[in-house]
Amino acid sequence: MPTLTDPNLLNDIARIGRIEAVPRILETVAHITRSRFTAIARVTETTWTACATLDTLGFGLVPGGQLVLETTICDEIRQSSTSVVFARASAHPLYSTHPTPRIYGLESYASVPIHLADGSFFGTLCAIDSVPGEFDEAHVQRSMELLADLVGNYLDKEDRLQEAEKALSHAQRDADLRDQFIAVLGHDLRSPLQAISVAAESLEMEAISERQQQMLVHIASGVARMDGLINDVLDFARGRLGGGIPIALQECHSLQADLERVAQEVAIATGRQDIRVQMRIEGSVVCDPSRLSQLLANLLTNAAQHGERTSPVTLMVQATSNRLTLDVHNAGCIPSERLDSIFSPFSREKGGLPRPGLGLGIYIASEIARSHGGLLDVASSESAGTRFTFQMQCAGRA
Repeated sequence: MPTLTDPNLLNDIARIGRIEAVPRILETVAHITRSRFTAIARVTETTWTACATLDTLGFGLVPGGQLVLETTICDEIRQSSTSVVFARASAHPLYSTHPTPRIYGLESYASVPIHLADGSFFGTLCAIDSVPGEFDEAHVQRSMELLADLVGNYLDKEDRLQEAEKALSHAQRDADLRDQFIAVLGHDLRSPLQAISVAAESLEMEAISERQQQMLVHIASGVARMDGLINDVLDFARGRLGGGIPIALQECHSLQADLERVAQEVAIATGRQDIRVQMRIEGSVVCDPSRLSQLLANLLTNAAQHGERTSPVTLMVQATSNRLTLDVHNAGCIPSERLDSIFSPFSREKGGLPRPGLGLGIYIASEIARSHGGLLDVASSESAGTRFTFQMQCAGRA
């Protein structure tokens, strides 16, 4: 038998081979027809190819085996989409003189069409034997048509699964390439930024004019801002590449002092001297203090920049025996249509005025919360303002 090389037929054989129920279906057909050869065949306009077989007759066909299409009744079934079932060819008014039973020496025959979900013809589910069959033709035909429908449904499911896996693979590849590009870009930006920073520091040590001094202040401010943007990009990439933002847990005894320092720095940076702080943390907290400081800085900066300047920003932090709660509130209101996406990356309010940052601050804060096993939530309304609340367990407090 020549080796089959047609890629389309090889793919069809593989599709049938991936259906776990096919062996049981062929066994069922053999049982109800008492036939010693059953098969699922791919039938095209030019070929008849076995995709799966059950052969105790010694017919000699295995998956990939082919018959001359014109010598089969399946070619007629392909053209008419009509089942053909007979128990005794020699006594049949039509098939007693048909060439196929004589060519293959068969007496009993049952073959029904297999259609795909879109109605297209795939092939046949068939059974043959060299001895007469002892079965009710109408019952066998109906039973085999139901089994053929089952094969068609399995093929459709297999096709949709393959398409979904292919789409998922492409989407995952694109996402990985995008996130890896962002990570590499973030790292590569650090080298020229560090060179600018070192050059600026060297110039500060020389005798320079007042105007040059002001320019160096602007350079230092720009470097610091760029460094913050790079950190945000890298944190975003780490979160998207899997595993979330990395944290280094430790028993921290100075968390209150660290967070109070953040509040002071945000007040200076944003020009908001109305940030009211209430904080009570006694003992130690197992956490990553630098990451919690980053979380607070992002939330507090967001509240200071976007809140109504006629009302103060409030920060309340409290650690009980088993829970740390951090609460940031301002008088602003987040539109309801934005609340569902507020923790998504690059989420920022659209408007005519340019706003600082990349829209990653709240997203990064939520990832830091998740890395600590905590939860960051938000509630906002015109009457109550906007409140971000972070909570985490304080296991290991002393």
